[in-house]
Amino acid sequence: MDASSLYAMALTALAVAGVPLCIVLLSSDANKYRKLVWVMVFLTFDLIVFGAFTRLTDSGLGCPDWPGCYGAANPFIAHEQIAAAEALMPTGPVTKAKAWIEMIHRYLAMGIGFLIMVLMCGSIHQWIKTHRRAFAPGLPVALFLLVCVQGAFGAWTVTLKLQPVIVTIHLLLGMTLLAMLAWLGERENALMAPPAPSRNLAALHRLRWLTLFAAAVLLVQIALGGWVSTNYATLACDEFPFCDGKLVPDMDFEHGFTLWRELGKTAAGHYLQFSALVAIHWVHRNFALVVTVVLGLAAWRAWREPQLRRTARLIALVLLVQLFTGVATVFFAFPLAIAVLHNAGAALLVLLVTMLNYKVKYLLEASRYAGVKSAAAANSYR
Repeated sequence: MDASSLYAMALTALAVAGVPLCIVLLSSDANKYRKLVWVMVFLTFDLIVFGAFTRLTDSGLGCPDWPGCYGAANPFIAHEQIAAAEALMPTGPVTKAKAWIEMIHRYLAMGIGFLIMVLMCGSIHQWIKTHRRAFAPGLPVALFLLVCVQGAFGAWTVTLKLQPVIVTIHLLLGMTLLAMLAWLGERENALMAPPAPSRNLAALHRLRWLTLFAAAVLLVQIALGGWVSTNYATLACDEFPFCDGKLVPDMDFEHGFTLWRELGKTAAGHYLQFSALVAIHWVHRNFALVVTVVLGLAAWRAWREPQLRRTARLIALVLLVQLFTGVATVFFAFPLAIAVLHNAGAALLVLLVTMLNYKVKYLLEASRYAGVKSAAAANSYR
């Protein structure tokens, strides 16, 4: 890819990032830093959903090179090459529509990368000037490093021809990016409006461990869901609650869960048997029951605390919708809109569970601090 094309891509990415940046700078919100963080949470959520759309429409190789499209900055310039590839294989991975879907996804990702650089530089500058906790640069720097790694996996997704483990890690890194931005956003919210201390420290301490466990269980389920999607195993079981007429169908776990292999093939290079896809689907489907119990319990326990009730209510609601969309993808034979909604639900659960974890942690710390101050005040009057 020549320098002029790279320059054109950089300018396009800057233009994509410039729109939300102008919205933040021109907003009436006095805390522009906090505003930028939450705008980036929104954009990262959108990017994950659009990434799911890219994957589900089989557009991951819409442009078979990286970072451009046939060495060009956009599909307009590469029109002849795309048209030739589409003529050879009209239903293949390269079409005009798929090329545009893939390049829009890449430009959204590059725009968010630029915004993270702005966030990092801004936090370092303000930290040097004020040394305020709100501008502590550790997390923004970690976000910048993560987005660099994510970019590398985005490139390998293309160059390694949608190898399932690479695409799944790419998805998990995107979810991690969303979680870190949500954590940073909740930190800014808490510093602006500290929560009222709670008197039930024992219950908060138990809830803290439960929410951490819920986050770990959700991470495992998203990895399993990504493995289903990247192996195209969504319809390996086309009925519910049974699979091939059985609760426990014939399955090939060994080849299904071999991580390092090409798409549709075993590690030895043979074609992957259908029973391996059944194993992938069946594990994801049944682990959803574990996720439902653990997240449902965490939401129920958090519901008791007034300051956590709204987040707990949203987790319960999204969890129910997520169960419905998961089953609906089977009953309706994988309609695109429902499948994208199912992926959006997973991202929304990551966002909400991260927010709940931060709120519980901060509320527990604030309550302990208030208890220590009360004890010190009581001792001073003795």
